[in-house]
Amino acid sequence: MKQYDVIIVGGGAAGFFAAINIAEQNPELKVVILEKAKEGLQKVKISGGGRCNVTHAEFIPQELIKNYPRGEKELLGPFHQFMTGDTIEWFEKRGVPLKIEDDGRMFPESNSSQTIIDCFLNEAKKHQVEILYSQNVSDIQPLDEGFEIHTKDEMFQCETLLIATGSSVKFWKLLENLGHTISQPVPSLFTFNINDKRIKDIPGVVASHVEVSVLGTNLYSEGPLLITHWGMSAPSILKLSAFGAVELAKLDYKFQIEINFIRQSFEDCLEELKVLKQDLAKKTVFKSTQFDLPKRLWHQMVLASNMNEETRWADLNKQQLEALAGQLTKAVFNVDGKSTFKDEFVTAGGVDLKEINFKTFESRIHKNLFFAGEVLNIDAVTGGFNFQNAWTGAYIASKAIAK
Repeated sequence: MKQYDVIIVGGGAAGFFAAINIAEQNPELKVVILEKAKEGLQKVKISGGGRCNVTHAEFIPQELIKNYPRGEKELLGPFHQFMTGDTIEWFEKRGVPLKIEDDGRMFPESNSSQTIIDCFLNEAKKHQVEILYSQNVSDIQPLDEGFEIHTKDEMFQCETLLIATGSSVKFWKLLENLGHTISQPVPSLFTFNINDKRIKDIPGVVASHVEVSVLGTNLYSEGPLLITHWGMSAPSILKLSAFGAVELAKLDYKFQIEINFIRQSFEDCLEELKVLKQDLAKKTVFKSTQFDLPKRLWHQMVLASNMNEETRWADLNKQQLEALAGQLTKAVFNVDGKSTFKDEFVTAGGVDLKEINFKTFESRIHKNLFFAGEVLNIDAVTGGFNFQNAWTGAYIASKAIAK
């Protein structure tokens, strides 16, 4: 039986961040990370296309929380304690400066996730955090004082336990055995599969700002839209998938979306088209792209409105004008299934937030049991927000544990 003061289960972003901060704040404590894989920090490695999207340049807690479909209310207090600026400072102090990109995402200046991994491994070594790999936890038993942890080959005991296992369905089962409630896990952050002749031949086209709503629900978002080989992606779609994770799962990922490509009302668009009918009378509609739309998208909207490539503006009848206004402002597409967005395997679901004290990230059910990261029912849209949740929770838990 191996004895430790603090055991951290999970050698990912939250686990390492917590371990380092505990050991740094209280060097007396004997701290170990138990990681089931042969190496840790796998998600850090692949995040942001191998560059590691460490956080997001949003410095107002009230604004930052809006990026969390689950956890918005609960994270407001924690973000007042440890925020984006604290993350930047933490890494810079340890020789890892971060940079802000145009869309607000923040990466290490090195453009390599290995910089973050090396920083964590060096800090863990410096503060004598033990890391044990290939340790798959199979059971947790609460004791009068602390916990007993079983892996396949070994047994451990500790006073304080921190769980940072991410979205692990198997581990959620263990936590249910400890009396915690688990919110049903469903995928979040995915792209929409759409088979539609209007977009079939134009993958790669980006509409810079559209409005998208899911018909029959209150789900709505706006932002850039990317047409892909299998359907649609980019922030407008990803936001819908995150905020609608639970609702869209119930629909089995079969639903209709309505897109306003030009962010004008149908009526205003129709009036503008009538003016264009006079002004561009002799020109073909197909070749006179309007509303700052990408040319290839305009072509598809025109062809979908009962016209051909030769139709002139002067010849448009009422039905064709209305059809084009409809395609531009309320085009309906059938979604049939989803695809994973890049390598962002984000899951909505996890430990019920009512069972956590967000001043310390300690369980309300077991004393000295703490949580950090995606093991909780907290998830975010893409852009570095999931990592910021990991850093914040891990840091606040580490302060409570180190005391």
